[in-house]
Amino acid sequence: MTSPEAPGPNGTRPPTGRRPGGRTARVRRQVLDATLAELGEHGYDGLTTDAVAARAGVHRTTVYRRWGDVGGLLADVLDAAGDDGWQPPDTGSLEGDLAALNEEILAALTAEPPIMAALIAASFRSEQAARAQRRLWEDRYVRCETVVGRAVERGELPPRTDARQLLIASTAPLYHQLVLLRTPPDPRLPAHAAKSATLAAIAGAFTEP
Repeated sequence: MTSPEAPGPNGTRPPTGRRPGGRTARVRRQVLDATLAELGEHGYDGLTTDAVAARAGVHRTTVYRRWGDVGGLLADVLDAAGDDGWQPPDTGSLEGDLAALNEEILAALTAEPPIMAALIAASFRSEQAARAQRRLWEDRYVRCETVVGRAVERGELPPRTDARQLLIASTAPLYHQLVLLRTPPDPRLPAHAAKSATLAAIAGAFTEP
């Protein structure tokens, strides 16, 4: 599953309505890129609207008027990530798809600057960011459900396999090891976690009653 990068692809998204174009869109992109860069360099505690405005080359009142505070900036960054066209990999097997997803997560969690880890940490400090992060993860889980659906159609899994439970079981070891325990990255972990979740799913561990 992809995550915001600094600075680069993955922008914001209000729940409804069309995104503005022209200068407004350019200013928004500049501000969001600046937010990601500042967050990656200084963390949540060092993130300020004034620093973002200066880095983006816009007046501070522009940032205050549209985003209000750093919570609003982070929420917009996270919402923006859902505007991309990302789709889960299709390797031809459930285990392969889950392993490929885990490889993406591993890359995002170990990237420099540590944007994904910083956003996760910020979600514990800002309620706006926390709500936006939940929206982003909900979007990603919905997109990834197709991985489980394909596996059911191929006959790899029981018909009533709970996609959300399976996806969480497959990806959780990476967050536990890299975010909670902060252990050094293990290149074998994505495939191992995918295999464990696949075997459990085949055995019916995630089958709804």
